[in-house]
Parts: sequence; C-alpha cells; structure tokens
Amino acid sequence: MQRTFVSLHASSLNDFTDDDLYGQLAGKLSFPVEPAQRTAWNYQIRHLRELALDLPNAHFLMEFLVPRMGRRADLIILQSGLVFVVEYKVGSKSFDRSSLDQAYGYGLDLKHFHEPSHFREIVPIVVATAAIGGMAGAIEWEHDGLAKPMGLSPTELAPAINHICRVWGEGGTIDPAEWLAGRYRPTPTIVEAAQALYSGHDVEAIARSEAGAENLTKTADYVSAAIEHAKANGRKIICFVTGVPGSGKTLAGLNLATARQRSHSDEHAVFLSGNGPLVSVLREALALDAVARAKEAGKAASKVVEKRSASAFIQNIHHFRDEALVSDGAPDERVVVFDEAQRAWNLEQTSKFMQQKKGQAGFSMSEPEFLLSVMDRHLDWCAIICLVGGGQEINTGEAGIDEWLRALKRSFPHWEAHVPDALHTDIVLAGQVQAPSLHLATSIRSFRAEKLSDFVGHVIDGDAIAANRIKQDLPSYPLLITRDLDQAREWLRAQRRGTERSGLLASSNAARLKPHGVFVKAKIEPEKWFLANVEDVRSSDALEDAATEFDVQGLELDWACLCWDGNLRWTNGVWEALQFRGSRWQAVNDRDRQSYIFNSYRVLLTRARQGLIIFVPHGDQNDLTRPSAVYDDIFTLLSGCGFEPLGNP
Repeated sequence: MQRTFVSLHASSLNDFTDDDLYGQLAGKLSFPVEPAQRTAWNYQIRHLRELALDLPNAHFLMEFLVPRMGRRADLIILQSGLVFVVEYKVGSKSFDRSSLDQAYGYGLDLKHFHEPSHFREIVPIVVATAAIGGMAGAIEWEHDGLAKPMGLSPTELAPAINHICRVWGEGGTIDPAEWLAGRYRPTPTIVEAAQALYSGHDVEAIARSEAGAENLTKTADYVSAAIEHAKANGRKIICFVTGVPGSGKTLAGLNLATARQRSHSDEHAVFLSGNGPLVSVLREALALDAVARAKEAGKAASKVVEKRSASAFIQNIHHFRDEALVSDGAPDERVVVFDEAQRAWNLEQTSKFMQQKKGQAGFSMSEPEFLLSVMDRHLDWCAIICLVGGGQEINTGEAGIDEWLRALKRSFPHWEAHVPDALHTDIVLAGQVQAPSLHLATSIRSFRAEKLSDFVGHVIDGDAIAANRIKQDLPSYPLLITRDLDQAREWLRAQRRGTERSGLLASSNAARLKPHGVFVKAKIEPEKWFLANVEDVRSSDALEDAATEFDVQGLELDWACLCWDGNLRWTNGVWEALQFRGSRWQAVNDRDRQSYIFNSYRVLLTRARQGLIIFVPHGDQNDLTRPSAVYDDIFTLLSGCGFEPLGNP
C-alpha cells in the first residue's frame, strides 16, 4: 500500500525540479490529473520550497493516505518530534468549519490509529491560500496531545511551526522511515468504509489490522474464485459469510460488491439490505462524497446523478423483491449480496405482507425462498452472498438462516452452497462445500471496544459480576451513567471532536421518556441525523432527536447517550420486558416479543464506538407510569455492572 506520494527532507528539496516533484505526484495516480489538482499541486510545490528555507530541519510528506477517511492529507511535516498535518484550500480566503473539521479528522486519525503517532503531539492546520491573516489565538492542546485545528495564511505557516517547535518540541526527532512504516490500525465507520470502497480504495487500506485485512481479503478471494468457477461452468451458487461480533461482515459485503462492480460491470453486482435507514444513509453518504471529491478535482458533479448511481449499487431488498413481483424475467444482477440475511421474513410474515400490501393472495414462499426463486430465473449462472449476523433480531417474523437452508434443500437442490464451519445448523445440504474461508474470525470493531459486545451480553443477562470482569478490559472506553439528561448532553459535547458524531438513543417503546423531551414516536430523518453538520437541528450532534434501534441498526456513532425507560426493568433479580399500551405498561409474555425488546437494548448498547453514557430518569411518584422505584432499580443494576455515575446520582 502506497502510504505517501512524496517523502523528502528539506535539505534535499533542491535536488528535484518542480517538474520532478509534479511527476512523482502525478505518477502515483491511476487516472489523468484534473486541472484543479494540477493547480493545487503546482502551488504546493512552490510553497514547499519557501517552507524548506524557513524549516531546514523538517521532513515533508506530500499526499499522505488517511485510511479511515479514504482521503489523503496534502502535507505532513515532521519537525522537532512534532507532527503537523497541513490541508491546503487553494483560492480560499477564509477558514470554514468543514475544512477545519477535515484537518482535525486527519489529526484524530493519526492519533488513534497510527501507532508511531499515539504519543506524539499533532497539530492540524488549514492553509487558506488567499487569506491575508489567520485565526488569532494561541495553540490549544487536547488531553491526548492533539491540538485544536489552526487556520493560517501561507506566510504564517512556517513562523507558526517554528514557534510551536521552540515551545513544545521536546520530543526529539522522528525517523521518517520508521514513522511511515509504523502500523496503521484504522477503524472506519460503515459510512466511511462504504465511501472509501466506492471511490476505489482497497479493503487493505481501511481494515483495522493486518490480520483483519488478511481475513477480509481471504474471504473476498474465496468468493471471487467461487463466482468465477460458477461462471465458467454455468452453476448457481450461494455463499454464507459468518463472523465473530465486529468482524466486518457488512464491510466484507460492500468490498465484494464494489470489487465485482469495478472488474465485472456486466454482472451488475448489488448490495441488498432490508435495513431502510442503513440504505438511505449509505446512498446519501456516497452521493455527497462523490460530489465533494469531484469538486475537489475541479469537475462538475450532480448530486441527483450520483444518488442514482449509488442507488443502483446499494438497494433496499424490498424494492428488489417488489420489482421481481411485477416481472417474470431474470434480474439484471448476476451477483447479489444480502446483508443480515438471517433477518429475512419467514413464510407466515411474508404471506401476510404479500396478501395485505401487495394483493398476492395465497403467497406460499418465505422471503429466502422467493429471493432464491428470483435469482434462479437466470438460465445459466448467478451468485448469492449471504452475510449472517446474530443476536440482533428486532422485528417480528425474522426467519433466521435455517430458512435459507430449508429453501435450498426443498426447492433448489441444484444450487451449490458454500458453508463455513461456523454456521451452526442441523440442516445439511447434498453436495454442500465446506468453506472455512467464509468465516471472519478477527474483530475489527472500534479500537476502544473490542470487548464491548461481551460486556453488553452480560448486562442483558443481568450478570453484574461477569460484566464487571469484562469492564476491566475496557479501560479506554468510558461507560457512564447519570440521572440528568442535560448533564449527559454536556458530556457528549465535551467528548466530540472534529468529524466525530454523537447522539441520543432510546428504545422504540420508551414511551415514558416523553416528560424529558425524548419523543420516540417522532421519526428522525436518518440521512440528516447521521450526516448533517452540528448546526442542523436534525443532526444527531444537535442532541435533540433520539434515534431508536430501527434507525441505528448497522450504523454507529462515536459517542452516545442511551435513554433507558421502564420497558426493560430490573424486577426481583431478572430483567422484565414490558410494552406501553394506551396509558399503562403491560407485561410481555410472548418469548419472541421479549427477545425483540432485549435485542433492541443490545443494539442500542453497542452503537457507540468510543464511549457511552446512560440516562436513567428519577421517575415521579405522582405518575403511576413512572414509579421512582422502577428507575432506581435499573440505575442500581447498571451501576453494579460497571457503569460509573457521572456527578450526583
């Protein structure tokens, strides 16, 4: 992986002409240089020569890859043991928030994921080339040695770096070769991963670790070989991809779909998901990112066009199904990736939906069987890749992976099934292929929360002793609890930096949080909630609208507050599931419905990548729907599990 385009010491800059440097930069690209990029590089090369005169001991790295964000920082300057991340805005006269957040994000990426930078001071800087003066004020350091982003004019950059190095540069020197060769362990959100893959980056550039990248690549290589074999022999295949919690199954699916799309466009590979908010957010994110990249390259771009392209790549599985209902022909897609395949509907739910919503009386197939029948319309070859998760079923009628296997055995015995050993089932298909490579055994989850899913599992089991034991393995992942929602909001605002996101979460049946201004029946706009900036009141960062488990499944925040209501309460030493109907709470006795409530909290408890705070109300003795004792018992149990009180309980 090429981490930087140009690496040289200030003293060796005169050994290269401007054309030499431009050639090194342009030669690293696999496509023609756009005029805007050419202009930017020419400016940066000229400015680099000025910097070298004032910073004779500096080492310069041009176009440094920031893997998690799928972008390249314009310039890294290593001097006096400090790391300066410089982002140029050619032609700009001012320092807008998005530019400062971009540079801040680069700094955060280095601080969190680049091992040689963990204990280095890092200074993000935006250089607006047409600015007369920069942003006044002294440098502000965060607790971990990352400075808040600075905005400077071109003439201010070298003096500012020299001043900072004189005052703060006590870390000696940095060996550029060692710094570049250091391990990079990025942890992209699914949005960042989708943007990076869609724009052409390989999975190796965004996987958290070498083991994670190797695991993802091994799975991708196996599926690719299976598809090629199916094409060559006119076979129909289905591959089941399993993985440990946090192993990147969705990332693997996106990687497979983008790779096939790039190298085999005639296959019309598509990523299908029944998760409506996930589809909406990813489509919007891909379109916005494509427009932004085009703008940076000086090219015209239409969000409408980019959204249409993204919509062809990432589709709602229900729209795919509906299209197949009105046509008997084979779909254009030869390769389809089904995300969370275990959540497809069983026969009863599918039949009920088809009759009530689609006018299909007597429909007698489960969703897996129908989707298999649609792909089976191809006369020769096709491929289905099923991504298999578990423990997060939150909707009535979700069939589980056994329904796919039953459908194959019952109606499609001619299909070749590739099954990992980790897929635990009693159903064995004739001629199935055992494929260990289809299991993702390495977690690439949040760098602070590899053990979080285990901790949450014990909390949901009500096992405080086991939860506390796992809590010791989460020293850098804050787990807090409060009785004051405004205090929780203040904590979230204090934690969030740069492009990080924070937000409020609540169960979809948390109806008695209403007195605290948390209205779970008021629907959020997922695209705005996850992607809009902090000034937009619809944004998660505004900390006004709470998202439910249906809004956030498959997506993540950096920092979150989970507002806990009485629909999951600690009663006589066990968790009790309730639902709010009319004006009172009712016990939930159906085991499936109980599991949906447990799983809703399991989902919500695992949405924060960097830290979580839980808000438990005090209740109100004058309100029979909010008895204080109920909330006190919840608070006591969660505190016993290891959530530390923030302020006075």
